[in-house]
Amino acid sequence: MLSFQEKIELIETNFPQLNRKNISLGRVNYHLEESKRDKKVVVQQLHPNGNGFVYAGHLDRRQKDDKELVNIREYSAEDLISIISNSIAYLSSEESVAAPKPKDPVKEFWTGGADNERLLLVNEDELWNIYAGLNLEAAFESYIEAHDYLVEEGFEKISSTSR
Repeated sequence: MLSFQEKIELIETNFPQLNRKNISLGRVNYHLEESKRDKKVVVQQLHPNGNGFVYAGHLDRRQKDDKELVNIREYSAEDLISIISNSIAYLSSEESVAAPKPKDPVKEFWTGGADNERLLLVNEDELWNIYAGLNLEAAFESYIEAHDYLVEEGFEKISSTSR
């Protein structure tokens, strides 16, 4: 486990775009003032005991808490750099596309990836499922999670249909 001081040095050396804000009880927050989203705090409540949190809006719901935070107490230097880098990238990108409204398309075709695959994104039983042919590739609780996953994997929407 990295110490409080090691985490501070790692953050300040690798992420000059973050602004340090000292808060109560010796804790520290790091803000991304240029965030294109409502959230600006990347590292939250970094405590002298080494505990702290990183905003992880980019991760799947199962990998973070209800406030979209991940506890970094036991993170290695490489893991800490990775999650902070991904958080900054997410906060620096434009807001995600809103989920389709009930009258909007409920099936979308996407293409891309290494083999220029064609995938189907469809809303079924309160989940957003991604199919490659007849095979279920992934399932998400929200359209935004599914959309962001497809974009991150190098796919782009080619068409959509209504019910």
